[in-house]
Amino acid sequence: MAGPAVASEGILGTESVCQLPGHFAKQREGVRPPPIRLGRANFHRPKKHPIMPTPWKIAGSYFEACNCEVACPCIFTSPPTSGECSVLISWHIDQGRFGEIDLDGLNAVLAVHSPGHMLEGKWKVALYVDERANQDQQNALTQIFSGQAGGHLAGLAPLIGEVLGAKAAPIEYHSEGKRRSMRLGKIADAEIEGLAGQDGSDVTITGPPFTAVPGFPAVVAKSKQARFSDYGLSWEVSNKNGFFSRFAYQSA
Repeated sequence: MAGPAVASEGILGTESVCQLPGHFAKQREGVRPPPIRLGRANFHRPKKHPIMPTPWKIAGSYFEACNCEVACPCIFTSPPTSGECSVLISWHIDQGRFGEIDLDGLNAVLAVHSPGHMLEGKWKVALYVDERANQDQQNALTQIFSGQAGGHLAGLAPLIGEVLGAKAAPIEYHSEGKRRSMRLGKIADAEIEGLAGQDGSDVTITGPPFTAVPGFPAVVAKSKQARFSDYGLSWEVSNKNGFFSRFAYQSA
């Protein structure tokens, strides 16, 4: 998988390497935050020697919409265009298994607010998993997208300052042509459309240093709208940055 490899100490040990994804693909050197507890969810890096880890693998479609101008400079490790970055990241799983648990067709959304440069951390985050899922599926989704199950999203911990919550909610995810949209009950909604290049083809960015889905070119898009209101945080923007692509995550 593409994306920078970051050597880290502490839980992983001095010789371990952790691949960090998404808006989470880099961490500051020497940062060793403790696990962040949230009920059954736990944003953390995996232990060096996990006991009988559950193998899992998911793949599907992803998109994000933030308040930066197009194209978001955060993916090039530059400061956000307005001094802070608020982003909604949505995933639809086409095919997925967590051990024997089927995750096909389920969705997840992560809301992130970074008060400054994203690599400086202090993020506030909230995780939402598909309420259509049964309890076992919800637990699996929470483990995967919180980073508790390891894999790419385990790299969140160094950047998170506060976990606002994790809960099940109605999530609608739509993908059609160059358009992607998501509705998260009454909490959030987002819609983006890919920009047309000179010949009408997609405008893509390959191998940026800070990306949600290493290994896949990001299609550059512009939002028609992006709105979030929960846990005392709220934002609403339009005609701002968006990206979409395929994604694939799996256990180590």
